Amino acid sequence: MLLAQAPAQAQIIHAGQACVVKEDNISERVYTIREGDTLVLQCLVTGHPRPQVRWTKTAGSASDKFQETSVLNETLRIEKIQRLQGGRYYCKAENGVGVPAIKSIRVDVQFRDLDEPVLTVHQTISDVRGSFYQEKTVFLRCTVNSNPPARFIWKRGAETLSHSQDNGVDIYEPLYTQGETKVLKLKNLRPQDYASYTCQVSVRNVCSIPDKSITFQLTNTTAPPALKLSVNETLVVNPGDNITMQCSLTGGDPQPEVVWSHSPGPMPPNSLVQGGNLTIWRIRVEDSGYYNCTAINNVGNPAKKIVNLLVRSMKNATFQITPDVIKESETIQLGQDLKLSCHVDAVPQEKVVYSWYKNGKPARFSDRLLITRNDPELPPVTCSLEIIDLRFSDYGTYLCVATFQGAPIPDLSVEVNISSETVPPTISVPKGQSAITVREGSRAELQCEVRGKPKPPILWSRVDKETPMPSGTMTMETYDGKLHLESVSREMSGTYKCQTARYNGFNIRPREALVQLNVQFPPVVEPAFQDVRQGMGHSVTLRCTMLKGSPMKVATSVWRFNGSLLAQPLVEQQDYSELKVDSVSRETSGNYECSISNDVGVSTCLFQVSAKAYSPEFYYDTPNPTLSQRQSKNYSYVLQWTQKEPDAVDPILKYRLEVRQLSQRNTIQTFIPVKKMEKGLLLEHILPNLKVPQSYEVRLTPITSFGAGDMATRIIRYMEPINYPNPTDNTCRFEDEKICGFVQDKMDNFDWTRQNALTQNPKRTVNTGPPTDISGTPEGYYMFIEASRPRVTGDKARLISPLYNITAKYYCVSFYYHMYGKHIGSLNLLVRVRNKRAIDTQVWSLSGNRGNVWQQAHVPINPPGPFQIIFEGVRGTSYEGDIAIDDVTLKKGDCPRKPIGPNKAVALPGSGVPALHSPWLCGPLTFFLYVLLR
Repeated sequence: MLLAQAPAQAQIIHAGQACVVKEDNISERVYTIREGDTLVLQCLVTGHPRPQVRWTKTAGSASDKFQETSVLNETLRIEKIQRLQGGRYYCKAENGVGVPAIKSIRVDVQFRDLDEPVLTVHQTISDVRGSFYQEKTVFLRCTVNSNPPARFIWKRGAETLSHSQDNGVDIYEPLYTQGETKVLKLKNLRPQDYASYTCQVSVRNVCSIPDKSITFQLTNTTAPPALKLSVNETLVVNPGDNITMQCSLTGGDPQPEVVWSHSPGPMPPNSLVQGGNLTIWRIRVEDSGYYNCTAINNVGNPAKKIVNLLVRSMKNATFQITPDVIKESETIQLGQDLKLSCHVDAVPQEKVVYSWYKNGKPARFSDRLLITRNDPELPPVTCSLEIIDLRFSDYGTYLCVATFQGAPIPDLSVEVNISSETVPPTISVPKGQSAITVREGSRAELQCEVRGKPKPPILWSRVDKETPMPSGTMTMETYDGKLHLESVSREMSGTYKCQTARYNGFNIRPREALVQLNVQFPPVVEPAFQDVRQGMGHSVTLRCTMLKGSPMKVATSVWRFNGSLLAQPLVEQQDYSELKVDSVSRETSGNYECSISNDVGVSTCLFQVSAKAYSPEFYYDTPNPTLSQRQSKNYSYVLQWTQKEPDAVDPILKYRLEVRQLSQRNTIQTFIPVKKMEKGLLLEHILPNLKVPQSYEVRLTPITSFGAGDMATRIIRYMEPINYPNPTDNTCRFEDEKICGFVQDKMDNFDWTRQNALTQNPKRTVNTGPPTDISGTPEGYYMFIEASRPRVTGDKARLISPLYNITAKYYCVSFYYHMYGKHIGSLNLLVRVRNKRAIDTQVWSLSGNRGNVWQQAHVPINPPGPFQIIFEGVRGTSYEGDIAIDDVTLKKGDCPRKPIGPNKAVALPGSGVPALHSPWLCGPLTFFLYVLLR
């Protein structure tokens, strides 16, 4: 019996490549793509049950729809990729068995074209040294954004500049710059340095991207820009005026470009820029702000002039009554001091002129009637009328008038009455209004009553939550004490505070009161849906629970079965309702619906109750599932699966198998009997007589005493089988491109390479790897792993043989290996036995430097079933670690028990290494895989 649960494994692959591949991009972890092309990454997964895949990206979205944060799909596709979408992408595969598998790949997006280079000129002038020497240095800085990286060429006229040809120049790359930058430094400026300079940017015609260049003429008049303004830096105007601001150039060579901008916000729609002139017609208050005039000619720093434009305005006239502060009084009393304050919000604030009137006549100031401004305890530019030693004759109506003198701005005024009836406010909540209960979505009115003369505005705020009011501000102002809330939500429940404002009334400690708002809303229940499986004759209890709600009590609950009303269970103000199904049967299987009400609304739990078996889970990691059939154009397919939660229901008796060729409609149906069932048990059935190369839809349905269960569907596609029915005594020397049916493992880090002395890289690392194959001829091929960049320590390359049918009890694997270099990692031999699923077992391993010679190994194996052999090369600590294999032989019977003729080291021609007898490397390694499969 073989249990097939296996943790998720993942590997990222991609198709295609950009027109240029950097050295790092040979690695699986880096993928180069061109801007505007389509990115397609595939996450190959193994594991059972079939893992779910999620794609994410570091500091960004893994989808071309930027609002999404992840993609649930084995294939990630981004159309017309942008340069900002480069970065590291992560594939996470998980199936609930063990820990999730996470792989990543860095996507490098190459530009489709070079950006335009930017050339700027800077100059430094040092202090005069003595009276005879002055140093003047000019820096020409060229910057471009490019991928692939750009190369810079500096020219003076037609002459290419370099350090070696002119000691008056220096070319270097500065630190801490954005983009790619090269600086041309002209030291101790000479007459010949006044010339035309060209910065040429090139990617050496990679991807057919043309070069770009920019030219600058350096003369003895070259200078940064300079500006002057026709208006003051602060300009105050009246609304409706037409104004023009002129920004004139006073210097700069070459001719600078002048640009106007506005902050905050864009330029007003009623504005026009002509050269350095900015005109605004019928100016509005909202056109106020900072207007920036900037001149740029890429020499030195840009010249800037800023105009703070103020449009005169006045609004929000308010007053305050401040009783005697020294005596800490909160009421108006004869014989005490009293202060009346007046304030308007104005632009410019300091230009407002305040006038005071008493009973319609200008106030007569004296030693007891004083005017003060800029009281530190009041808002800035507030005007106050102070009455010393209040008398009965001081009672009356006071009027404060705010004026912009000489400007066509209407005056604002505010009136305040001082009498024996002028009293500070009190605040309270009307009877029965301290707690307001409303339903979600309706309108609510919170009320506080204010008494006093004058009545100040009321400020409302939240108490129990640091959240803004519905207006978006932290407070809301009302003049009648009523707060109106439209379409209230459950989040608006809580305590609200009403308090008196300190303006348009007494400037004293605010009076406050609290109002509780209760927003009733329908219940939130769980489960919204639950699939309940149980064996025939067993009982199940269904529970619908209220998670949230206001009120948080079940008022009524109604149960229905397939739409028909059931007898009501008793409910005693609890937060759930239960129903017991005494015996699951065909008659009691179906949809159960529980509707819970809290007298505000109703929410429903839905239960699907049945004795149906869960669906089978197909096994996708079957090694070599396609079997060829001789003398025909048919093939067979090994279909494997496990049963999901088989113990949840009655025993599975059989499976109904339906097979349909995708190009046809008719279906062939058969039944597969089941003798034994257990969770995780891998079942198998061979589909015969399938037509090459057609694909088929397979439907598999479990059958129990209850009837048919949930169906699973998959598509099987024809794959050319590698059919080596029996091991032979032939030796594989890798001379043919088909390499004797060996294939690269898609789940490793990199691949083995087939090469000989004529095809190997002439720039390959010295002091490692063989110069020829075992034959010593330059035409002979061998398999080889390259340890140079971008390989890192521990990277693995796996080469897998064809599948061999077992025809003997014992076999001997013989091969030659070459492990030369001071950074050699490991060479491992594994045997993969295919039964219900593949099991890999290591049967031989060797590590470290073994000299510049080919040596032979003999490894005995004893596979209990069809098998494959795997050569696994593991990269060592650095680049001098190339490993090679050659002349692989699989023979029936035992291995030689002592080293005879073939088991000797072979010195390579020209290596200078004498022939050495190597120890017999297989030792007593016997391979008992049947122990694992018992």
